[in-house]
Amino acid sequence: MVVATVRFAPGARTTWHSHGHGQYLRVTQGVGRFGGRDGTIIEVHPGQTLYTQPGEEHRHAAAPGCFMEHIAMLQNGEDPAKATTWGEHITDDEYKGR
Repeated sequence: MVVATVRFAPGARTTWHSHGHGQYLRVTQGVGRFGGRDGTIIEVHPGQTLYTQPGEEHRHAAAPGCFMEHIAMLQNGEDPAKATTWGEHITDDEYKGR
């Protein structure tokens, strides 16, 4: 299992990505905005945990004007280099949920 603390500046975001074995995310500080390809955005606060299914494309971000920190936990399988598949950058409209 890979466990990492990840910190985001206000408005910072990942690219679209997926994990071969799924992923748990637990917000520890600030406000997170997590989204899927269907356009849904979930606002997550400290103490809340999300799970993404294996292969589900998603993204993580800090809310505007707010730092955010989360703990990411994922199974890395046999080859840690293949645990995450990275995609394209998030547009401003996607970040805003438009």
